[in-house]
Amino acid sequence: MPFYAQLKQLLVERLETEIEPGGRLPGEMALCEEYGVSRTVVRQALDELEADGRIVRRKGQGTFAAARKTDEALFQSLTGLYEDVRARGEVLRSRVLAFGPVPAPAEVAAALELDEGEPVIHLERLRYVGGEPWVLTRTYLPADIAPGLLEEDFTEQSLYGVLEGKYGVELDHGRRFVEAVPAAPAVAEALGLRPRDPVLLLHSTAWDVTGRPVEFFVAYHRGDRSRFQVSLRRHRERQGAVPNMLVHDDR
Repeated sequence: MPFYAQLKQLLVERLETEIEPGGRLPGEMALCEEYGVSRTVVRQALDELEADGRIVRRKGQGTFAAARKTDEALFQSLTGLYEDVRARGEVLRSRVLAFGPVPAPAEVAAALELDEGEPVIHLERLRYVGGEPWVLTRTYLPADIAPGLLEEDFTEQSLYGVLEGKYGVELDHGRRFVEAVPAAPAVAEALGLRPRDPVLLLHSTAWDVTGRPVEFFVAYHRGDRSRFQVSLRRHRERQGAVPNMLVHDDR
């Protein structure tokens, strides 16, 4: 292996066993002396660690271990974020930013098969894991989906759990898309980022057992805290199959 690759591997081991997230790494010259390599080798190793999201470099301050990313399995099955986080033994808390009836915007109306402007329930939450803002979620539901829903407190409750357990909504299947986008100023402020920092934007529509769309949401996940885990199985080619990856060229 090239020297930089060997050094990168050694530093990865230190990041995983010795240096806590936010902890400072030795400076470039200290690493040169410790490992007996040139500054060029050190810089190349650090460049790759930064590209992998394992370290953060701050001008005039040094190099620090990046916060560990949280795996999310939201593409494995129709689960909500609350259920996904709880299944890993962590605690998800929410700050409700908005909750009430609004006229359906065009995108929401199309997803829920409603007329534009028809009343829908809008629930906007800032979700926290480990005390840090992690996801900003904007959820829309048909106004008649669950009488009494507006009286619920979703600070620490699962929306899916309440819909199924209290109101008898039988969720069946869904469709989700994810893309990388620059954070708009309002999103960046909520998530503690800088405007135009990268975030993962998730669009989701869920249907019940009757085939009625019952939920549409958009969620902005911090790119420096999240990664999506997807399990794959190879199937023989099926005629007329829908592609799993759509490539858009907006140039």
